[in-house]
Amino acid sequence: MAAAGESALRRRLPAAPTLPPWFSRAAAVAAIAFAVIFPFLTGNASSTMNTAVLSLAYIVMALGLNIVVGFAGLLDLGYVAFYAIGAYCVGWFGSGFYANSDLHILTTKFASNLPGLHLSWFLIAIIAMAMCSVAGIIIGLPTLRLRGDYIAIVTLAFGEIIRVFALNGDSLQIGSAKLTNGRQGITAVDAIGFPGQAPFSQLNLRPWYWVALGMVLLVLFINIRVRDSRLGRAWIAVREDEVAAASMGVPLVKTKLLSYALGAALGGMSGAFLGSYLTNITSDSFQFAFSIYVLAMIILGGLGSIWGVVLGAIALTYINYTLIPDTLNGLPGTFGLDFQLADLSFGIFGFLLVIMMVLRPEGLLPERRRKLEFEEGVGVEDAMIQVQA
Repeated sequence: MAAAGESALRRRLPAAPTLPPWFSRAAAVAAIAFAVIFPFLTGNASSTMNTAVLSLAYIVMALGLNIVVGFAGLLDLGYVAFYAIGAYCVGWFGSGFYANSDLHILTTKFASNLPGLHLSWFLIAIIAMAMCSVAGIIIGLPTLRLRGDYIAIVTLAFGEIIRVFALNGDSLQIGSAKLTNGRQGITAVDAIGFPGQAPFSQLNLRPWYWVALGMVLLVLFINIRVRDSRLGRAWIAVREDEVAAASMGVPLVKTKLLSYALGAALGGMSGAFLGSYLTNITSDSFQFAFSIYVLAMIILGGLGSIWGVVLGAIALTYINYTLIPDTLNGLPGTFGLDFQLADLSFGIFGFLLVIMMVLRPEGLLPERRRKLEFEEGVGVEDAMIQVQA
């Protein structure tokens, strides 16, 4: 009886379309090839190129947060802290902020003649990743015995603490030097460049794009290798059932701390890039809304899905920097309304997330495991067979 009910149920369930096994790799190769030729399809300093550079930087940041939220299942609402630490590393070690010091290591031709601390951006990126890894471990320690919403509260507090430090850093002294410059921020930071060569210019965004694309490819390699490793399987086990993972011998403390450390390091690298690219580091950039913005990229693309996060980051960056301000900004005026659509950008993001939760809760490109969880009929089949038996 049970076998008959099972076969009848399977005949009623629609067969899910399947793609050939080589499709995902072919699509990835095609996407990377398009990213390589994209700068030759647009102007050197166009708004399209600017959006593309920002998209790549946000992809790195979103993939870092995806390690914590998507792989390990630890909700992090203070990810903006690592953006702040990475950006301030550029301000501390790549500008004239500490004018009384004089240190130049592998700098560009222009920066070698300036007072202050001037290190190569590639060294600064390594320093930022190391500092953010330590900060990630610090934020991970209080959450070892916490779950769910309590983790979100602790991480949110950590992000706010970093923002307050950045805001009031002009009154905090390290010897005779300030920690930050408060609301005034640190301006005129060094642009990225190779030792002894001219720094990158804002009039030609292609070099910025190549560096950002190199970061994305590196982070994609790290994500894919880690996801398929023993550590990645441990993260997924913790995400699915922490108690069962611990009973199977997964070291919870080490596993959680490694996810925080690696995710924070990638966020710090992206923050160092954005700090140099935007040339201005101010405390107003490190608001709580930025953490939600990056988290929305992951939710839109699909929690735990590497390529889904890439797509979500590109989509939200395009909406935020091109579609809303350049294309749809004056739309309310055509209906006689006295406001601009850019004033409601975060409301629009929230509306998009609600629509996604209703129409496609697994995300645009979901991870296979989560797709099966949301598939119609999965988890109900056994119960229906038992009832029929």
